[in-house]
Amino acid sequence: MVRANGAVSLRELARVVQTSEVTVRRDVRALEAEGLLDRRHGGAVLPGGFTRESGFPQKSHLATAEKTAIADVAAGLVQEGEAIVVGAGTTTQELARRLARVPGLTVVTNSLLVAQALAHANRVEVVMTGGTLRGSNYALVGSGAEQSLQGLRVSRAFLSGSGLTAERGLSTSNMLSASVDRALVQAAAEVVVLADHTKLGTDTMFQTVPTDVITRLVTDEPPGHDDRAAMELQALADQGVQITVAGSGPATAGAEAAPRGRQPRRDVPLPGQRGSRPPGPQLRSAPLSGDSPQDRQPRVADLRRR
Repeated sequence: MVRANGAVSLRELARVVQTSEVTVRRDVRALEAEGLLDRRHGGAVLPGGFTRESGFPQKSHLATAEKTAIADVAAGLVQEGEAIVVGAGTTTQELARRLARVPGLTVVTNSLLVAQALAHANRVEVVMTGGTLRGSNYALVGSGAEQSLQGLRVSRAFLSGSGLTAERGLSTSNMLSASVDRALVQAAAEVVVLADHTKLGTDTMFQTVPTDVITRLVTDEPPGHDDRAAMELQALADQGVQITVAGSGPATAGAEAAPRGRQPRRDVPLPGQRGSRPPGPQLRSAPLSGDSPQDRQPRVADLRRR
């Protein structure tokens, strides 16, 4: 099943072989020890650093709770009357469902799933790109999609992908999807990457967003045994990426754990500040906790739910 689809969830495996997820998890661990697959939170993928892209049905069952938490946090970054771009993906689809409640919002997207989630939002305007439909992720790609984004300028882009590393930034397994994502990035003053911890440290074929272009990463708390994800978070923070972690577990990358019952997000203090970005629209900003006045950067921070 992993060879056929690129990835598979433990839940689906348990259903197919008619056994418990505990048994499946044990067997997946044994197969990983033989080098036949790589474990991911909630499932398994083909072995190797450059993973192939799995289809939408497989992606939709992986790390669902984490994607929901990430989407909740990311929605808090969006303000009334804002114009944003939202890329394709299962995590961005979750974000779109929450954006339906933001009045006066304009959303530019190449994702049919994002557009569908916002189709009945009375006070949200949806602008679709042109392009050719790519059925595996319900996204519009190709030169038509890229040309429709020329001359566009919005405050922020929300993107997901197949992998994220401090060395190469965000990447994906499909060339056409990568090209459209790069066009979405060019249209935005700031770039917010939505990636659960299973994508941290994973590298795929086509780079979409270099690390020095990423303004903020919204992710979930890596498990305590996932040293690779924790190290990747620290490396991203060292390069100036603002890290926002959904959840209130133990601290990662230098953050202090939030008390129970508090808002499900925290910003990881950065060891160093990145240089200023090219001129763009003047956006309101709020200082992150731990920043001194002289170190504050003109970035959009948590304004609505902080």
